[in-house]
Amino acid sequence: MVEGRIRELLGRKKLDRKINRLKEHYIVCGYGRIGRVLCNKLRKKPIDLVVIDSSEDLINVMEEDGVLYIPGNASDETILKQSGIEKAKGLVAALATDTDNVFLILTAKQLNPDLFIVARATHESAKSKLFAAGADLVESPYDLGAARMAQRIINPTVTDFLDLAFTHKRKDIQMEEIPVKPESKLADVALMDSGIRQEFNLIIIAIKQANGGMLFNPSFESRITPGETVIAVGEVDSLERLAKVLNPS
Repeated sequence: MVEGRIRELLGRKKLDRKINRLKEHYIVCGYGRIGRVLCNKLRKKPIDLVVIDSSEDLINVMEEDGVLYIPGNASDETILKQSGIEKAKGLVAALATDTDNVFLILTAKQLNPDLFIVARATHESAKSKLFAAGADLVESPYDLGAARMAQRIINPTVTDFLDLAFTHKRKDIQMEEIPVKPESKLADVALMDSGIRQEFNLIIIAIKQANGGMLFNPSFESRITPGETVIAVGEVDSLERLAKVLNPS
């Protein structure tokens, strides 16, 4: 019993040290069905995550999944600070009830006003309250599931393509969004002069403009402007190479 307790304490300290070193990470509050699936999807990308959940039954699940986690109430300021909320980039509010998520968002925004927050809505009537509390994006898993089922029926081929592009099952078809930094050598360069098609063998399907507008199927005269986001389709290696050009670190 003593050895088991010592291992538990040492393991917790190790997790806390890893969490303390994080910055620009995402905090997922709630590791139920939605939270767990979300984390599994996000972990396929180089994204740092911290999970907060108060259920003791899920501790073994989080340990088996290998996620960084903190057991406790996600709305507790102490717990949120322990998760590094002041240094975090975003937070996902996926608690069991809409009321819990509203309170969580209010608390999180007080600790980090610049935090990007995605909230889960169980009821349609709760969406306005979640936005009012400070959520930047509100999604209903039930609405998304129903819409996806409808697309399966109406546009099955399009849905199959999007599945391939987003599930990483094939390396030759991937879709990524890449922000354009001012220091990029392709900043303010027209697509026809960028060499993206010739050098990287990628297709630019859209450009999200700085004002939030979306330019679909941009012409060869369209310019790659800093502050915009390029949406490209192609092989993983080529997308990674383009990302280093458009978004140099």
